[in-house]
Amino acid sequence: MERSRRSFLKIAGISVLGVGAKPLADALAAGQGSKTGPDPRALPAKRWAMVVDLKKPCPDNCRDCFEACHKTHNVPSMPNPKDEVKWIWSESFPHAFPGQEHDFLDEALKKHPVIVLCNHCDNPPCVRVCPTKATFKREDGIVMMDYHRCIGCRFCMAGCPFGARSLNWRDPRPFIKEVNKEFPTRTRGVVEKCNFCEERLAKGKRPACVEACKEKVLFFGDLEDAESEVRKILKVRTAIRRKPQLGTMPQVYYLV
Repeated sequence: MERSRRSFLKIAGISVLGVGAKPLADALAAGQGSKTGPDPRALPAKRWAMVVDLKKPCPDNCRDCFEACHKTHNVPSMPNPKDEVKWIWSESFPHAFPGQEHDFLDEALKKHPVIVLCNHCDNPPCVRVCPTKATFKREDGIVMMDYHRCIGCRFCMAGCPFGARSLNWRDPRPFIKEVNKEFPTRTRGVVEKCNFCEERLAKGKRPACVEACKEKVLFFGDLEDAESEVRKILKVRTAIRRKPQLGTMPQVYYLV
């Protein structure tokens, strides 16, 4: 009887693991099968962060960073605004920073659009509410999406207070102008968002939006490195973060 019970539990445990952890197992198997290991060009960091300089607003209608990001990550251009998928976009100052404006704030800041994206929070509520662990946080702070695990429940969208996630209500592939074969396309019913260009960091490249920004509005680096550009900037400039009262601890900083 005891042997039968143990055998049943063993089989049940393997079955559950096989269903729930297949994407992870596949990824691990792929890594173990690699003879070369990690790319030696990969950019290492203990805590990645982005800095946006609001004192240097982009020229009117400048969309270089948006287009670079969306082209790199196969973000579809949906004709119906209700189906819109976005990784990086702009908001008005009052909408981006509710409750943080005051009578003595530089009027120029209130008038120019604010670049917004996933904040890769230190305390991300999206990770806590995801029932399938499709959303997870890496050791370097990047909040990631496993598209194969996503079931489209939208709990993460409800949990994110920044509106940084989009659901593919329709099949996005017919609406991708030019497919980048180096990054996966998504399917209907899958949530997606900015990933801090983790696939580019793994190859020694900076995020696409940062490289595309001609006005030097965006900065990216390791917050734990005292010699990094972002640390040096934040040491001498005043910065704010979105909705700090919620305690999510965003890692996108805005210079004011």
